[in-house]
Amino acid sequence: MTYQAGPSLRSGRQAISIVLLLTACARSNHLNVVPDPELPRWDEPRELAVDQQAKHALNRLTYGARPNEFASVLHEGLDKWIVRQLTPENYPDPSGDSALVPFAVLNVPIRTLVDSSPQQDVFVRRRRAELGLAVNATFVMTGEDSARFKMMNDRGNRAVQQYLSAKLTRAVTSEHQLQELIVDFWENHFSVFRGKMPTQFTLLEYDRDVIRPRALGRFRDLLGAVAHSSAMLWYLDNWQSRKNGLNENYGRELMELHTLGVDGGYTQADVIAVARAFTGWSIQQPREGYGFTFNANTHDVNVKTVLGHVLPAGRGVEDGEDVLDILARHPSTARYIATKLVRHFVSDSAPPALVDRAAETFTRTDGDIRQVLAVIVSSQEFYSRSVMRAKVKTPFELVASTYRAMGARPDTLGRSLGLINQLGQPLFGHLTPDGWPDAADAWMNTGSILARINFGANVAAGRVPGIAAMKPVAGSTPDEQRAAVSAAVFQGEMSPDTYRVLIAGFNPLAERAGAPTRVPTFAELVGLALGAPEFQRR
Repeated sequence: MTYQAGPSLRSGRQAISIVLLLTACARSNHLNVVPDPELPRWDEPRELAVDQQAKHALNRLTYGARPNEFASVLHEGLDKWIVRQLTPENYPDPSGDSALVPFAVLNVPIRTLVDSSPQQDVFVRRRRAELGLAVNATFVMTGEDSARFKMMNDRGNRAVQQYLSAKLTRAVTSEHQLQELIVDFWENHFSVFRGKMPTQFTLLEYDRDVIRPRALGRFRDLLGAVAHSSAMLWYLDNWQSRKNGLNENYGRELMELHTLGVDGGYTQADVIAVARAFTGWSIQQPREGYGFTFNANTHDVNVKTVLGHVLPAGRGVEDGEDVLDILARHPSTARYIATKLVRHFVSDSAPPALVDRAAETFTRTDGDIRQVLAVIVSSQEFYSRSVMRAKVKTPFELVASTYRAMGARPDTLGRSLGLINQLGQPLFGHLTPDGWPDAADAWMNTGSILARINFGANVAAGRVPGIAAMKPVAGSTPDEQRAAVSAAVFQGEMSPDTYRVLIAGFNPLAERAGAPTRVPTFAELVGLALGAPEFQRR
């Protein structure tokens, strides 16, 4: 299958720089000094041993290890594996490509999809035109019209299920795991709500044509693509913002959530000036699947001042472009994006020294996301014992990691998506533009813990689409079975607490205290392991 590749490395020298930055001694656990003066230099020893570094990287830079992947990474060398993850355009992805073959919708232009499966208002408008009726003329659908629309609607629903299912399928099967993680990160950072889109296919366009090709490129390019996207223009109402009817939604969220952060140093006057700069940024026939258009007649052409920068009077679309330049290169943006990336990939506390280095790299490289990630994933903080399994998995991450641990792949019918919904994180289902939370306390409460334990039990019992129940080796002892489960789920490292749970045969969080000790079945061992705290964390 063919997809638009992400921005390629600008030169062989950049690829070499990343290799140098990430190279760790094979016989020790410290980072080599980097000879390139343009890159950070560290020579502090890493706290984790080499095998622990690999396990941690698999937990944090993928959606969880697949069977035998730990041994494969050790054999390849962790440094080489990370370089491959940072430069996915240089490596094939046969597993991911083959898994996406059933999802034909991924290669279809949005206009084609809307034409073949229009929403009801578009269908009715087209029928009026076909019958030569006036735009506001009374129209009642005939039985034939209803049957035709139902057929189109069913086809559209199947297409929607395909592209939503493809997100989970990629997360489970792709060998470009870091790319999938960073795509998900940006789709949450630039969050839009599925229930408020101009067409049912706009999210496909948002993922495929806006976020995915730029997820490892320059932040300014990504920010600009989002600003021009139908998804964001519609979701935050900017497509209707005009000089005589100003809407501040996008201007406010652009600074508060997308760039500077709530404490980034802007004022209400800046919000208004930014909103004025983006008047006229609209969508041509949004319900028909068309894209960005600039309407000069609705643009505020008067002088504007944004964060101390004067935008002269008499201009057009360049007002908005200049604002994007100003915000993308602002020191507050560097720090805000660095903090979010460090929090996501290292720990909820976002170690300040690492945030400083990541923000400096963001500024020095003009927002090169790949280089910022390289600093983070090669840092001493990333390989600290205190951050191992310190991040709680979101429901999406939990479901994806379970499929990977079980060596399975999601079904193509969309039933797997229901699991994520049940655990509390429907895809593109966050109503407000701040996105899903990225901290442990947001996902860990009594109800969610029980739901996760029940999910593990359903997986073990073979009640989850696409996952066959694990079978023990014939004649194996209880200890051998526990070891097999530990190897599959935890890469051989199981905490003493979890080991005691597997011996007891019940989870004290889900069952009453004092339940009798008994020999658990193999399926129960798997379910208990999947419900254990260390599998809920990455």
